[in-house]
Amino acid sequence: MSPMRKFGYAIGLAAWVFAGFMLAQLLAIGVVEFLKLLHIPLGAINTTVFNTLAAAMVYGMAIVIVLGVPWLISKKRTTLKDLGLQRLLSWMDILWAPAGAVVYLILTTLVSAAASVVLPFIDYAQKQDTGFSQLASQPEYLLAFVSLVIIAPFAEEILFRGYLFGKLRKHMSLWAAILVTSLLFGLVHFQWNVSVDVFALSIVLCLLRVVSGSLWPSILLHMLKNGIAFYFLFINPTVLSTLGG
Repeated sequence: MSPMRKFGYAIGLAAWVFAGFMLAQLLAIGVVEFLKLLHIPLGAINTTVFNTLAAAMVYGMAIVIVLGVPWLISKKRTTLKDLGLQRLLSWMDILWAPAGAVVYLILTTLVSAAASVVLPFIDYAQKQDTGFSQLASQPEYLLAFVSLVIIAPFAEEILFRGYLFGKLRKHMSLWAAILVTSLLFGLVHFQWNVSVDVFALSIVLCLLRVVSGSLWPSILLHMLKNGIAFYFLFINPTVLSTLGG
């Protein structure tokens, strides 16, 4: 494959994953509007419950669209091996996660410092919009945890480090595949300061898949990162304000 064809393939595949992700959100909105037309009282549903169900629906549909449509159209099947899920979780996968966390902390510090010089207009103190606010009860905290720390990392790893990165690696160099995957992963978060951080995270997640030969370490590190963020955002937010002066 020529360099131009590789570039076109990378852009096309990244665009497809992005389109599938956005289409899933539009379909979810369509489902909600349809239910409203049927006069189903969605407003009576607890906001946290609704957001958790919506997130699960969006991620589920995104995976089905991104992986399923190519199979329906051209019979291009994506196997568990393609996704890096050909085997069960191992003890070594668990050990890779904290090691990756150390590398991620160093890398995100360096990338953020460089971004603050190159992109000075970004508000790096802006609070991340998680879709959850004003959690008031233990069940609500649990649902938000499930959505942000379990569902989101698992689905995003399948889409980005599993499907996108896995397919890019077959047609281009390692670092080109990492760059395309990480740029798109930052883009879909739609918040500058978050994008910078998850760009660095994605680089480590891609490398974890390469060195381990599996997607499990990436999933675990992603869950670990989101779990720590969940603690500081919802369980003990005063720590961040104290660190911020």
